[in-house]
Amino acid sequence: MNVHTGMPDTTEPPPAVGRRPPSAELARLLRTGPFHAALRAAIRARGLALHRVRHKLAERGVTVGVTSLSYWQQGARRPARSESLRAVRALEDVLDLPPGALLRLLEPVESAAERPVGRSYQTLVEQADVLRSLLTELGAPLDGGLHTLDHWERVRLGARRELLARSSQQAVGAHREGVDRYLAIHHGDAGCVPELVRVRADENCRVGRVRWRPGVPVVVAELLFDTRLRPGETYVFGYTVQDGTGGESHEYVRGFSFGGGRYVLQVGFDTAALPVRCRSFTRATASARDCEERELTLSGGNRTVHLVRGDAGPGLLGIGWDWE
Repeated sequence: MNVHTGMPDTTEPPPAVGRRPPSAELARLLRTGPFHAALRAAIRARGLALHRVRHKLAERGVTVGVTSLSYWQQGARRPARSESLRAVRALEDVLDLPPGALLRLLEPVESAAERPVGRSYQTLVEQADVLRSLLTELGAPLDGGLHTLDHWERVRLGARRELLARSSQQAVGAHREGVDRYLAIHHGDAGCVPELVRVRADENCRVGRVRWRPGVPVVVAELLFDTRLRPGETYVFGYTVQDGTGGESHEYVRGFSFGGGRYVLQVGFDTAALPVRCRSFTRATASARDCEERELTLSGGNRTVHLVRGDAGPGLLGIGWDWE
């Protein structure tokens, strides 16, 4: 939430004369933020494609590229410079919003309750030191240059209650020049033997270097693309991590450095080992308490649970389960 004078702002910006009042969802986002989600909802409410938004801004003497607009509504970047803030003022007019409705969401944060637009992945994991060492060994920049647009993930549990495998199908967007790879980070459960974990390229990528540390349940694998992406370009790829080496599993968690993408997670259980309770949750960091907990019901012949989040991250999102 955006916080002003130490307290949450619970007032809605009143609609200006001649403007249609926003929908309940858009009004909530204009009140609480974050900026990128409110902007995306406002664009959707007006039914405008980004090139039309750019055209209408140009009519008002403001030049903003489609790529920048896309970054803003995905949460990959945040307007900060004076010309960008001028564009946001013009956006309020284009999107039929009250003056200041979007700008107020860009005001300086006064509370730790406000999540940043982007967050280092290393703040989202427990083995941060090991992960940092592995990323350095692979020559990975602090910002990999990619943000998630759409991510479908399937996790399979075995008869011993162990994590057998997880498969990912991802659509990503580039916000840095020359991106040609994705680093897949796997966190096994206690007892995981990292050298026995296997990474398989399923679609539009190939496996490059794979790194781990003995005794630490973290594996980092390069997934190499067959092209170099420019800012604003997208890419779709899929891969599978085969584990099965760890002990009893109790949750699966996915970390997001940037916000704005859709995430779908499905967890499937063996009929010989079904949980008695499942729930979805979010966490701000690896050490934070669970938030937004919601009970999940087994489906698919009482073998699977799932969650769908249209605006995942920054932070952690997952499913946990209890055994009998």
